[in-house]
Amino acid sequence: MSEAIAPSPGPREIARLQREVRELARERGAVILAHNYQRPAVQDVADFVGDSLALSRQAAASAQELIAFCGVHFMAETACVLCPGKTVLLPDLRAGCSLADTITAEELRAWKREHPGAIVVMYVNTSAEVKAETDYCCTSSNAVQVVEHVWREHGQDSEILFGPDMWLGAYVERRLERPLRVWNGECHVHAGIRPRDIEQIRAEHPGAEFLIHPECGCTTSVMEFVASGEVEGAHCHMLSTGGMLDYARRSEAKEFIVATETGMLYPLRTQNPGKRFIPVRRAAVCAFMKVITIESLRDALLHHRYEVRVAEEIAERARVPIERMVAIA
Repeated sequence: MSEAIAPSPGPREIARLQREVRELARERGAVILAHNYQRPAVQDVADFVGDSLALSRQAAASAQELIAFCGVHFMAETACVLCPGKTVLLPDLRAGCSLADTITAEELRAWKREHPGAIVVMYVNTSAEVKAETDYCCTSSNAVQVVEHVWREHGQDSEILFGPDMWLGAYVERRLERPLRVWNGECHVHAGIRPRDIEQIRAEHPGAEFLIHPECGCTTSVMEFVASGEVEGAHCHMLSTGGMLDYARRSEAKEFIVATETGMLYPLRTQNPGKRFIPVRRAAVCAFMKVITIESLRDALLHHRYEVRVAEEIAERARVPIERMVAIA
């Protein structure tokens, strides 16, 4: 997106706004959910912080009927799908997703017409309308298991349409050593992380553990580096954001190189004092995530804006692939 990321207010103003947000949440009976890529001030005030699927599950499990979802639009939609009857607020309607935007429901329907009988597996980073045209959803952490399940349940010769992230699709193909039909989409942030960034930072920190998100455009190259011995496989870990937190928490290592959106550094550092986390690329910032601020969260609760809705007919159909994914995971 072209607009600059708004600067953050000073520490005292942030603290005041956070107190106001918490009070408004109590008054409105709201639960605040924040993605791992959100600004620190927003993460700190949230009731729950996590990846998109974990937050949607939390939304469904919470007793509150009002949800302030600090993430991007498709995440708020997924919460709507999983929480019929609850109200979901997105603090800033500009919070879109470059990956989700790479495929529309009409484009998916056309793709399906080209491959009649194929099974559609879509990453959760898609709109509710796309999910409604999908057989199975997946996350970066369970994509391999979902595809394996499809072949077990529908036959080893089943054709699979996988999307929209081409790098995650390439990762699944490499892991399973079988081809898929993969949509040509990517996340602009992860696509900007290239092999040269990794080579340079690993040379500067040769003993560090390397945590890489499967969406990164460099994933396929890194896997080739591992296969050739150029990157020590024991220290290279393909992980979702939730997986990164789990691994860092359990690991005895003291230094980690992180290849994903830089907002992930905040929860990693917060939960692991005494350990060092180094971004592969400091410019790997999602402007869509960062449009949500502590001020816009306050305004969302104060003025009850902006409500995200999914038509019931779409929600019913979109719920099916999500529930199938959850059952497999």
